[in-house]
Amino acid sequence: MAVLAVVVSYLIGSIPVGYLLGRIRGIDIRKYGSGNIGTTNVWRNLGPVAGTIALIGDTGKGLLAVLLGRYLGGGGLELACGLAAIAGHSWPVFLGFRGGKIIATGLGVFLGLAPVAALLALGLWALVVVASGYVSLGSIVAAVSMPLWMLLLGRSREHLFFALLVAVIAVYKHIPNIRRLLAGTESKIR
Repeated sequence: MAVLAVVVSYLIGSIPVGYLLGRIRGIDIRKYGSGNIGTTNVWRNLGPVAGTIALIGDTGKGLLAVLLGRYLGGGGLELACGLAAIAGHSWPVFLGFRGGKIIATGLGVFLGLAPVAALLALGLWALVVVASGYVSLGSIVAAVSMPLWMLLLGRSREHLFFALLVAVIAVYKHIPNIRRLLAGTESKIR
């Protein structure tokens, strides 16, 4: 049952919400803006309604996976299902393993696992985005802050390790953004 839950969670994470929203509008979102299927690129190219739907859909995938793991076994299965959803969003089987940057799906996972930590990271994301104008910088800072929130809130070692792993994946997925930030060519919010 646990293996099936992880596989289903990966498939849930693989649902390319942003890509599907683009297809509804007759475009391949991967050919516009940053080429990413995530919320920010959808928002910039399809508008705030589509961007909001992408955010809710991608966040919902992560939360659903954690709830599935909790229902079927809890503890470690929650973490495994959450990680599977993140992997599915980042490397979706339906799009040739080329997907998003895990921030919204990761938010959903952490809302299920540690809602206070997730909300603290979300608040930090908002502060950084407002102060800098860079969504990518806010995303990186929020992801990297999650292990700290887990530690400060007294979460288990498993949760702390999980948050560290997700932060590493998020930074890895944002390497092109980091390069653009350092070069001064990263796009700001409008």
